[in-house]
Amino acid sequence: MMYGMKEYLVLFSCIAFLACLIPGRHRRYAAVAGWTGMVLFLFAEIPYYLSINNMLYPVMALLSVPFLAITVKYLVREDSRVMQLTRAAAVAFLIYAPFAFIPSLGDWLISVVVGQVMWVLDLIGFQAILVDWNIFTHDSYRVEIILACTGIQGIAIMLGVAGAVQTSLRQKLAAFILVVPTIYLLNILRNTAVIIAYTDQWFPYLPGIAGNGEIGYESFFWAHNVFAELLALVLLIGIAYGLFRLIPELGKFANGIYLLYRDEVVRVIGRGKAPAAPPKG
Repeated sequence: MMYGMKEYLVLFSCIAFLACLIPGRHRRYAAVAGWTGMVLFLFAEIPYYLSINNMLYPVMALLSVPFLAITVKYLVREDSRVMQLTRAAAVAFLIYAPFAFIPSLGDWLISVVVGQVMWVLDLIGFQAILVDWNIFTHDSYRVEIILACTGIQGIAIMLGVAGAVQTSLRQKLAAFILVVPTIYLLNILRNTAVIIAYTDQWFPYLPGIAGNGEIGYESFFWAHNVFAELLALVLLIGIAYGLFRLIPELGKFANGIYLLYRDEVVRVIGRGKAPAAPPKG
């Protein structure tokens, strides 16, 4: 399996985050390395996402810079809230890494998703053809299913969030049942909808914004980059709310993280303002 720079950044971050799960004074430095690797990966991905007119991830890359600065500041201090956040990232990588770095396992998951998407397409009578083991075609338009289309990233992130705090076995099982079947099944429906919308050309609108030089790409842009991304965001927020109800400590942790980063941003913005003029006598 050949790796490029981006893959090495993910591997570097993965190793660093997993090192955070091992007790010792090295943990804060491993955490800094892990978060730095992830931010560098986001920037390395910018050219690809710009090529498909997906602005979400470039914006995330820009926002990750102040996030990293605040995170590193508090990691060096071994702040318990940021260390818990790093634990969540480490758990997410622990779940995601086998599928990302063991080709046979990743390909197996892709093939399972492909088979179930094809089953749904057949069930509703949509005439799509598999021209390769992971490529659907209909009316000359092709959609390739890759690891990012399996839902494993969302599953890993949400299980990582659930793993940020100590929980009982019952809470762990409840979190697993809430996260895995929900994300997996809705991801099958998402893939099915994107394939139909793109290959049937449902949204051929605003080519100046949505087009990238490929005939018919506008429908993929709106179906995949806009509607699917927005629905995925709503879904993750809903699952997070469900996790907070199942694990009250998780809600307290999330509130603490929010207040930490909010207060840091407000403090930095306030520092940049000119001092108020003294009152006139």
